[in-house]
Amino acid sequence: MKILAIDDQQLVLLPLEKRLKELGYDVKIETNAAKGLELYESFNPDLVIVDINMPEMSGIDVVKYIRITKNSQTPIMVLSGDTKDETITEGFELGINDYMKKPLSLNEISARVKRLIGAPEVDSIVAKSNVMIQERCVGVVIPCYNEEERLFSKEFTDYIDKNSGYHLCFVNDGSKDKTLEVLKELQKGREDFITVYDCEKNGGKAEAVRLGMLHMAKKEDLDYIGFLDADLSTDLADFDDLVKTIETTEFKIVSGSRISRMGANITKESARKIISLTINFIIRKILKMDFKDTQCGAKIFSKDVIEVAFGEKFVTQWIFDVEIFKRMSIHFGLNEAKAMLCEQPLKRWIHADGSKLSMKDSVKIVGQLGQIAWVYRNKKSQMEPSLTN
Repeated sequence: MKILAIDDQQLVLLPLEKRLKELGYDVKIETNAAKGLELYESFNPDLVIVDINMPEMSGIDVVKYIRITKNSQTPIMVLSGDTKDETITEGFELGINDYMKKPLSLNEISARVKRLIGAPEVDSIVAKSNVMIQERCVGVVIPCYNEEERLFSKEFTDYIDKNSGYHLCFVNDGSKDKTLEVLKELQKGREDFITVYDCEKNGGKAEAVRLGMLHMAKKEDLDYIGFLDADLSTDLADFDDLVKTIETTEFKIVSGSRISRMGANITKESARKIISLTINFIIRKILKMDFKDTQCGAKIFSKDVIEVAFGEKFVTQWIFDVEIFKRMSIHFGLNEAKAMLCEQPLKRWIHADGSKLSMKDSVKIVGQLGQIAWVYRNKKSQMEPSLTN
């Protein structure tokens, strides 16, 4: 039994393809709808699974081609995040056989496929899958400098194995140890879900994150792109909560916040906490925003603000987060930028041993804040004439 799946997001297709092949189906996938129709002609599938919202040619156009142009009764299942009543109604009026709304489990998709075209004969019993097919696809940049001993490789691989729609980009920031070897090993067999971006020279965390974000922005199938610390001081489950917020709101940036609150596991050294509070007070004065914690290493961005936030090199190495928010306020105006930014408390954050940021570095940050205030004041004055035209 042959199945053709068409969706512009490869991160959706790959786990679907893997699961259906495990069940014994002959499966072909395509991210381009026009090429998908060419495959339909040559492959002659017993079932077509198609997304609705695709660039250039929509899933409805694919359905029209099969049902009207080809006058074919090949079973068609729609797998889409589009929940509009008129879209679903049009699909069934055109003759689709099923409409599945993302997110949903691979188990449910498999059951619906079996109900529609039957199950192939397989010799072995296939275990249930715990993978969910998500509506959105997310890129995560993880800067790495001498992380050979601290990288929680299994936590990263376990997460992407269970959660579809994630692509991890590890940026090796000119590490002196075997970090690059560790990352290459981590990537083996998961090349479609893990990218290793190698910087030969150490440029600092700010530049590593910036290069990684710009690299991931080139991937057309990603809806959101964020960054996360390699030590997983913010874990991936908490990061996913930030993603859920940005995909269900109008915010352009959702930033994690290490605010102590009841039921949260937030730990930090007391001396670092005092310095952090002082720095954050100065930051709020510079940004003119009531941010509690700009420096949390977990943030997610809508793809359409990546160039504004990361297009130019940062002035500072450690507090580039402040520069991001400053760039947003200069580009969009303070009030609009405030409406685009969301600060979301984390359930868990733990200061990991071996942090690259020393107490001495923390003190230096105060001077760097002054540098940001000066540089971006000049940028604002340069931009004001164009903003008023």
